[in-house]
Amino acid sequence: MITTDFAPGSPCWLDLGTPDVRAAAAFYGAVLGWEYESMGEGEDMEGGMFRKDGKIVAGLGKLTEEGARSAWMIYYGVTDADATTQIVERLGGTVRVAPTDLDDWGRMAQYSDPLGGQFAVWQPGTNKGVDLVDEPGSLSWTELFTTDASAAKEFYGSVFGWEFSDMELPGGAGTYSLITPAGLPQERMHGGVMQLRAEDLSLTDGRPYWHPVFAVADCDEAVAKVTGNGGGVQMGPEDAEGVGRLAICLDPANADFVVLSPVGG
Repeated sequence: MITTDFAPGSPCWLDLGTPDVRAAAAFYGAVLGWEYESMGEGEDMEGGMFRKDGKIVAGLGKLTEEGARSAWMIYYGVTDADATTQIVERLGGTVRVAPTDLDDWGRMAQYSDPLGGQFAVWQPGTNKGVDLVDEPGSLSWTELFTTDASAAKEFYGSVFGWEFSDMELPGGAGTYSLITPAGLPQERMHGGVMQLRAEDLSLTDGRPYWHPVFAVADCDEAVAKVTGNGGGVQMGPEDAEGVGRLAICLDPANADFVVLSPVGG
């Protein structure tokens, strides 16, 4: 489970880069019940925060990188963004955004792993991370689709100290590797790694990618809201034994995310 004590190596923030901030704000408001709070003034709506019941759940910003696809960026907490950057480079990763201070909020950096999967880190200042997790309408899991799970586990294990435990999926669907932050019990698992063929990663032309899983009260209802508001569905809804009912969805700009109504939720 994801918590807001934000132990090092656990997810602490996420934001969406999109070509149309206004459209994205309307879509996620309809699907997840989020309220958008612009950080600027006027009609441009270049970026801001999503809130659920008054609590910050994610960020939203205008996609500015040339040729980039609309996608969610997941940030993992670190105690030293500069030291983490050195580790990423030593292990063959790429620094996309060098460590940067965001006023007194904290220090961030963005990277690509050696196979091209994009992720980010957050060294907290006054801002520790999102206010709400593991509740309906908030982040409950993070997931990496990659073409080489073994290489991914070696890389991220070295960067964050993550511990992995493998489980076989039903019907010979493959192996799913569960992620636990270093030194924490397994109930603090916060994500997973799944190996897929390059041809199955059509959103990125075969490059690995991370996406967020959002908890919802009713998966089928959430999917109906996705499709009813201009989004799409890549997979599901379907039941995952011991996990819950889930679907892999796309927003109108093709940013991917998962909705999950967990077992016992």
